[in-house]
Amino acid sequence: MTLLFAYSGRSLAWLVAGGLIAASCAAAIAAAAQRDEPADSPEPELRTWTDSSGKFQIEASMLGFSDGKVQLEKADGSQIAVPTSKLSKADQQYVRQQLSRRREPGARSRRTESQPQPAADDWPGWRGPNRDGKSADRGLLDQWPEGGPKPVWQASGIGQGFSSVAVAGGTVYITGDADGRLVLSALDLEGKRKWQVPIDSAWTSNHPGARSTPTVEGDRVYLLSGNGLLACVDAESGRSRWGRKAAEFGGRPGGWGYAESVLIHGDLAVFKPGGRNAIVALNKKTGEPVWTSSGFEAGPEYSSSIAIEHQNRGMIITGTNRGIVAVDPENGRMLWADAFSAGNTANCPTPAFADGYVFWANGYGKGGICLRLDARGKQVTAERAWETSEMDCHHGGYILHEGYIYGNNKNGFVCLDLKTGQKRWEERVVGKGSLCFADGMLYLFGERNGEAALATCSPEGTEVRGTLRVDGDGPSWAYPVVSGGRLYLRYDDNLYCYDVRRGGG
Repeated sequence: MTLLFAYSGRSLAWLVAGGLIAASCAAAIAAAAQRDEPADSPEPELRTWTDSSGKFQIEASMLGFSDGKVQLEKADGSQIAVPTSKLSKADQQYVRQQLSRRREPGARSRRTESQPQPAADDWPGWRGPNRDGKSADRGLLDQWPEGGPKPVWQASGIGQGFSSVAVAGGTVYITGDADGRLVLSALDLEGKRKWQVPIDSAWTSNHPGARSTPTVEGDRVYLLSGNGLLACVDAESGRSRWGRKAAEFGGRPGGWGYAESVLIHGDLAVFKPGGRNAIVALNKKTGEPVWTSSGFEAGPEYSSSIAIEHQNRGMIITGTNRGIVAVDPENGRMLWADAFSAGNTANCPTPAFADGYVFWANGYGKGGICLRLDARGKQVTAERAWETSEMDCHHGGYILHEGYIYGNNKNGFVCLDLKTGQKRWEERVVGKGSLCFADGMLYLFGERNGEAALATCSPEGTEVRGTLRVDGDGPSWAYPVVSGGRLYLRYDDNLYCYDVRRGGG
């Protein structure tokens, strides 16, 4: 039998790390990965996989999907992750079918409806379509001209805040505090206001300003206020659909208010009131409770949740004031927890997942932790692979790309090996700040002075390929966003849009 993975070392590395998913396949597979998978799925089937050239084959079973790669287990028990773009069209279709598979009637797992799918270049909420900080855009500048890329427009009057933009269906959504109210604004792609609606009273305690980034799905926008009101509004008009308060579930905000962005997972809207019902899942259409988490109690803190699938097990993972925790998306039952960063001053960044590893880092001198997941048995385990003090990450977050972590560490940015934690490089660049990834490059945004930079993304080191500066006051904790060939930077009451397409303008 000819083996798909029986390459030389160089070819194997090219197969595993190289290539990008075609846009049409990426949207379908990434969307399917967001749907529920049975917790008690049968043993994955052993089948023949073929590469895109048709020349190489292997017998293996599919364990899961993440970061654009299929996790396969060969008959001898060894595992490998393969980009879907390196598989045959038939195998790509098989992956989509497996990820969108539903329970038969009468089984334990709850069936979910199909989710409306965003356009390939949309950024429908916090940290993008897959909550990993990575844009699907291609054909972007790899070098900015002096002074930065071409400005497209600037909008003001969005209100004071720290939230990032969501871009979906030709509309840009952004939150802010104005005249004592949290407002949600919708702008067209020319920066003109379509509507602006009040959501709740403004958060006026520590660091006043909007916190949550809107989450857009289909014809609805979901938003959590600093005071704990979860609002669902019409995406076209801003008209209220429904609302629920965290206090209904016994929750109360931390010292800096509620700051997470609502997670839409299947037919659920998931958020963290905190306390005994630390995580709550609501019916996304009606707001009615579906489940509350069980097996632990924790304060909500400030990070958002992610939904992943690993080895045919779905998980919702989030940070709390008592550490990091994962629950079953079917019923909210705790699957695993780790007390890393428990009792820290504040735990802000959102966890990240790739290749069977979960990474979470925090500021205030805490650092990061990497957990290795195993979900092949009845019990899901999260074993500590390594810890580090080399990513003291206050607000700015991190992205996982091709086996490496790129993120904020104190007053600069650092690259770590995902599996070992080894530091590859550290650079000051724009100072302390946030980042996103698009078309092989890092987009960095400093929290002070409005400085942004374009930098290369490589474990061998980073090179700044251009800078720009925007105006605003105070700290800027909004993340940069790249969507539809445009870079969006939010600083205080101002929203800036730049054309970053290659040959654009």
